[in-house]
Parts: sequence; structure tokens; C-alpha cells
Amino acid sequence: MSENELTSGDFTEQNEPFALFAAWLKDAEASEVNDPNAVALATVDEDGLPNVRMVLLKGFDHEGFVFYTNFESQKGQELLSHKKAAMCFHWKSLRRQIRLRGLVEVVTDQEADEYFRQRPRGSRIGAWASKQSRPLESRFALEKAVAEYTARYALGEIPRPDYWSGFRIRPLSIEFWHDRKFRLHDRVEFRRSVPDGAWEKVRMYP
Repeated sequence: MSENELTSGDFTEQNEPFALFAAWLKDAEASEVNDPNAVALATVDEDGLPNVRMVLLKGFDHEGFVFYTNFESQKGQELLSHKKAAMCFHWKSLRRQIRLRGLVEVVTDQEADEYFRQRPRGSRIGAWASKQSRPLESRFALEKAVAEYTARYALGEIPRPDYWSGFRIRPLSIEFWHDRKFRLHDRVEFRRSVPDGAWEKVRMYP
């Protein structure tokens, strides 16, 4: 039996999804070449048509999974309108996947301010310069905006724009998937009916 198979067997005995997620993310940080915290984020528009894109997970705990964005962007508007979303992590090097979905809430201003201060200065300037998800007449227009905000905030701290903050997905389900031979994969789903409820663990057919 391979090391992967042993690991796969162990995870099906776990009864707490956040600890298991932390362990898998730690493994991914050691094995993935780029962005082990990259995750596909799915939302829906006003017509119920889904959108999916990659974002970077910037924090997680027992309250949920946090990422940051421009609230005036497409995903920002969809999340503010519907307050529901799904995520999918896929780590090819580990042959593992985690899917989760749940309710969405806005992080506190304190959380957003603390994270914004940690970002590289150029990224903070970019948050001001980019009208995310809206038409751009030319690359020059973006570069001009970057230059203007760079000059405006040449000295001192760069404040966080009011329209830039974070979301927390409070999961109602988290599914862990591990590749096995002949597509007889291991799948375990944790479910609950409310964000603060107790978890039910269900082993799923592959």
C-alpha cells in the first residue's frame, strides 16, 4: 500500500473538518509549486447563472474561510446580493480536493484594515487604481491610474478603499476527496444545517 493510500485511509477517520483542512493545507504548502491557497470561488448572478474564478484564501478558522476583493467587482456584487457561495481546492500534487459551500458574511473593518496593511505597497495602490470587472479602454489608462495614486500616496500609509474588504464563507458542507486506484476514490462529507451547528459526517460513494 502506498503512502498516499495510507494517508487517504487515515483521513476518513477524522471527525473535525477544520483540523483536517488545516492538515491538508499544510501538506499542500509543502508540495504545490505555486499558490497552495488558490481556490475556485463560485457565485451566481441576478439571473442565477453561475460564475467561477480563482481567488486566494487569506485565512480560515472555525468561523469560516476568508478572502478579499473589490466589492464593486462582479464577484463582490454577486456575493453581496446573494450571500451564498462555494469553493473548490484542488491539489494535483497530492491528488486531493476539498469542496465547500455555505453562507457569506462581510469581515469586520478591523480584519480588513489589518490585512490591507500587510499587502505589498503596489497591491494597495492597485486596489485604488483598478475598477475591477469593468471595461478598460486601454492598458495605458490603468497605468495612468496607478501613477496617479502612487503620487497621491507617495508618503505615509495608504488607506483602505471603502469598497475593498473581505468575505467569510461559513460552510454548511465540506467534502474531502482523495484519489484512489480505478476511480474508487475516498470521499467524506461533513454537513450541518446552520453555521454554528454540529457536524454530521457521511462517507460517500466515489
